[in-house]
Amino acid sequence: MPEQDEMNVLDHLSELRKRLIITAVVFILFFIVGFIFAKDVYYFFKNDIDFPLHITGISDTLRIYIKIASIVAIVGTLPVLSTQLWLFVRPGLKKKERTATLKYIPAVVFLFVLGLVFGYTLFVKFIMPFLMGLNDDMFTEIFTVDKYFGFMFRIVVPFAFIFEIPIVTMFLTSLGLLTPKTLRKMRKFAYFGLLIVGGLITPPDVFLQLIVAIPLFLLYEVSVYTSSIAFRRKEKRQRDFMEGK
Repeated sequence: MPEQDEMNVLDHLSELRKRLIITAVVFILFFIVGFIFAKDVYYFFKNDIDFPLHITGISDTLRIYIKIASIVAIVGTLPVLSTQLWLFVRPGLKKKERTATLKYIPAVVFLFVLGLVFGYTLFVKFIMPFLMGLNDDMFTEIFTVDKYFGFMFRIVVPFAFIFEIPIVTMFLTSLGLLTPKTLRKMRKFAYFGLLIVGGLITPPDVFLQLIVAIPLFLLYEVSVYTSSIAFRRKEKRQRDFMEGK
């Protein structure tokens, strides 16, 4: 029996290694694609600003290419990563569970992209105008491309992960690690935590923090709703199992 258990562990590790290698290869391929089209992506973002961007060092251009290629690689690899994780856990799932969990993959990708779009819109329409307005012709503005894109990605990318909260709560509920009742009890603490997150992401302005906080609060309520759906499905599966269906 110990030898059999050891073989099972080795088989699982080998399978996990295979899935990670596939994901890494896809990431590298998307990184290369992102690097090739980095200039097009740059001009796509550049069209939303009306001031010139400068470089102060010979390696700044390379850093921007790497940053843009990395974002492209993350977005492009996410569906593959989700699929590989599903394939890894699939042998331990029942038929209905396989079908149910497979539906998580497009939702994960959709929410990730939606978070990026929301974060970028917030950055372009509210955060940058607010920060630009603080100057009020007091200083000569010189924007470097490295700092601009670095600042933009630090604000935009976190929203992509924050928008995954409904899927995460739904998944944890299906595993029995979370319940909608717990989420409702934690609501005021969660709201406070989201306010802190919004304050860390955005500049210190009450208006901007409210603009960020309201969607985050709605996102938490969506999480409670998706958790309730997963909880009802879990209870139904348990009833069907007890009744021998």
